[in-house]
Amino acid sequence: MRFAVILAGGSGTRLWPISREARPKQLIPLIGDKSLLEEAFDRLEGVVPNDHRWICGSTKYEIKVRSKIPSLSHYISEPIGRDTLAAISYSCAVAQAADPDAIVAFLTADHLIQPIDSFREALSKAFEVVEESPEFLVTFGIHPHYPATSYGYLELGDVLGKSNIWRVKRFKEKPDLATAQYYINTKESIFLWNSGMFVWKASRFLELLNRYEPKVFSAIQQIVGEFDSVTRDNLLRKIYPTIDKKSVDYGIMEPASQDSEVFIVCIIPDIEWKDIGSWTSYGALGKPDELGNVSMLISPDKKNAPVVFKNSSNTLVVSTNPEHIVACIGCENMVIVHTSDATLICVKSQEEELKNLHKIIKSCFGEKYI
Repeated sequence: MRFAVILAGGSGTRLWPISREARPKQLIPLIGDKSLLEEAFDRLEGVVPNDHRWICGSTKYEIKVRSKIPSLSHYISEPIGRDTLAAISYSCAVAQAADPDAIVAFLTADHLIQPIDSFREALSKAFEVVEESPEFLVTFGIHPHYPATSYGYLELGDVLGKSNIWRVKRFKEKPDLATAQYYINTKESIFLWNSGMFVWKASRFLELLNRYEPKVFSAIQQIVGEFDSVTRDNLLRKIYPTIDKKSVDYGIMEPASQDSEVFIVCIIPDIEWKDIGSWTSYGALGKPDELGNVSMLISPDKKNAPVVFKNSSNTLVVSTNPEHIVACIGCENMVIVHTSDATLICVKSQEEELKNLHKIIKSCFGEKYI
């Protein structure tokens, strides 16, 4: 059977101060009336049955997620976030327990994807590939628009027939700017952004997990192998936090791409894909003025944000208060985010420091602004 797991465990620190511990980015209606998580769930309509559309995320968000998506049948609860390797491994084990032949799509809760029909077509194709060749691992690649250093990359090999399915030669984690520029410009190979979306048979993934990450495999098996629900929950709280924090790209996809016994293929969907993982990527959804300035309002009343720019360029202003004016003079390449209790002022080139800033704020003021 087909399953889909939406990974929704991130706290969204790079979208602070809008995204908070109590209400992370995937639960906020950043675009339109629906949250990104609701959009991700609805995109699966017609491809995966409703009762096989699952969400994996933090225990503390389960009630809020279920209130957003009342039809959700199963929430895979993480007592603490341990990155995507642990989340995907645990989800695969749960899916295999439900159906030994489970084929699982792993999707994310912070992507904006259009058009939806093209995405559904690509996802259906990925399921069909694994149904026909259960040993295959399928990923989705996106043609890069610029030399991004915040995404991983796929190096493609040969195309398989006329199917627009490509063999993946290598997974490359986030590069420096010079390397990313090479990936964009080179004619020797084709490099795509790694979208972070995958489809594979749960049992095949767990087989490879045992091969490359036996300690993680053992931990997951201890948890899922216990059939008493109370004992399993206790084991989950005890064992899961001890799993090494590692991405699935580092733990599985990179070694698998160099393993002659493993076949990874890439589907290139005909979609517009945007990862809403930073303020710059969010600002790309707005309409810039002639100098590249963008103002955006996150508010249910859909008013325009009261913002004035003077002698400013390439600056993003985001506000949650339609009655509060933000005036900018001489601002260049800035991000300014205003909420009722916190304001962020940041040079765009320093956005990656938000995670460290988040830790400093927490150490100075506790949980109040986190």
